[in-house]
Amino acid sequence: MGLTIRRRKRTLPLYITLSGQMERTQIYLTEMERKTLKAMAVRLGRSQSALIREAVDRYIERHEEGNRSELLRQAKGMWAKREDLPDFEDLRRELDRLGDETK
Repeated sequence: MGLTIRRRKRTLPLYITLSGQMERTQIYLTEMERKTLKAMAVRLGRSQSALIREAVDRYIERHEEGNRSELLRQAKGMWAKREDLPDFEDLRRELDRLGDETK
């Protein structure tokens, strides 16, 4: 008499986002992190997983080479010494005047 073992196939939900298929992962949180995350999820009406994904995305964006914030910091003042640009104050006054005429 042979022994038959039946294995239940465990299926995981499949999530697909704009960036592609997601994979399940496991993280360790402190009790305080877990409680705070749960409270935030309830307060915001979002899943804990969604909040974690958003936090990870923000972390990656902040630390990726060439991220938007870093590019903006690098661009600061790049037009400061240009002489070929119109005076901003004069331009603003002209646009305001034109806007007032159309009312």
